[in-house]
Amino acid sequence: MSDTTKTHPCSLLCSLIKLIFSLSITLSISFFFFWLIYHPNPIKVHVENASLSLFNLTTTNATTTTLTYNLTLDISVRNPNKKISIYYDWIEARAYYNGERFAFATLPTFYQGHKNTTMLYPSFDGQSVVVESGTKTRFNTEKNDGFYNIYVNGHARVRFKVGWIKIKFKPRANCHLRLALSGGGGGGFQRIKCDVDL
Repeated sequence: MSDTTKTHPCSLLCSLIKLIFSLSITLSISFFFFWLIYHPNPIKVHVENASLSLFNLTTTNATTTTLTYNLTLDISVRNPNKKISIYYDWIEARAYYNGERFAFATLPTFYQGHKNTTMLYPSFDGQSVVVESGTKTRFNTEKNDGFYNIYVNGHARVRFKVGWIKIKFKPRANCHLRLALSGGGGGGFQRIKCDVDL
């Protein structure tokens, strides 16, 4: 009489776990070497020009302070990579004064090839209620100086593409602007490099 060998369910599960573990390690090592070879250089962002035609703070009653603004920007976004193209799936620019966001603008999505520069033109125009108590003091000081310190942050959801492989990132660009009102005698605008975090 011959013995019949039966496969225990636990041994099948163990084999499957070992296989998945081995594949995970192999893929991780492959991804690591791929990253070393094609490690993307950060996107380069510059504010080429900026115009602040209106920036005024008014108090309508004892509790409400309103910031009225008109700010337009010319922003260059450069892909410095030779082998990596970029899909910009979502982009938003946000404007801050004294740490408080007063405006945002959604920008058009686009595809960017190798060693390519794309221009974006965010525009902020409107009114915003100010919450921070120290904003009025800062505004009056900067109004006397003739320059306003405004921060513009760019937030994006992008995909880096190499061949058929796509890697997702959420980079952020931080741009510090020191602007005079247009026609206010503040001199010409100097090109500003923004800090980019991948």
